[in-house]
Amino acid sequence: MLRVIAYLVSIVAANVITASTMPIAFGIFLVPAGTFIVGLTFVLRDLVQNHLGKRRTYYTIATALIISAAVSAALGDTLMIVAASAVSFLVSESMDTEVYSRLPLSMAWRVAISGVIGGSFDSAIFVVIGLSPLGSGQLPWAAVPAAIVGQIIVKSVLQLIGAGVLQVVLSRKAQAAE
Repeated sequence: MLRVIAYLVSIVAANVITASTMPIAFGIFLVPAGTFIVGLTFVLRDLVQNHLGKRRTYYTIATALIISAAVSAALGDTLMIVAASAVSFLVSESMDTEVYSRLPLSMAWRVAISGVIGGSFDSAIFVVIGLSPLGSGQLPWAAVPAAIVGQIIVKSVLQLIGAGVLQVVLSRKAQAAE
């Protein structure tokens, strides 16, 4: 249950931080501050799946989607931002779940690969639907590629760090069991 709570809290925290904090500039990349938490939510989602199984994980994702949309709307996000967040969340979490389930690799590798894929989908979909001229128009088309790439970089680095930490923890548990 603690894994589920940590996952749900991380999603709410990402929404609150994104809505209340200015984006962070890294050279040409402008990254919403909540992205630093979103990068770790995929690790938490994988831990939830390990604990609950795939079917119950989808129920958790549905719960998280409802909570995320409600928090986003309560924070004053426009309907387009709320919709973009919901669509990107549903697609990216589903991609992460399905990739994680199918990879015949160690847990750490599955966490790393599924999270990078899920985070990439999340970044591209949210920026195009929510921030580009197609959505809210907060970003001109010329800035869209840098916004997507910046988020992918941050989420991927955090995902890889999370997978590395997980590998160390699992290795220590295996050594202690011997």
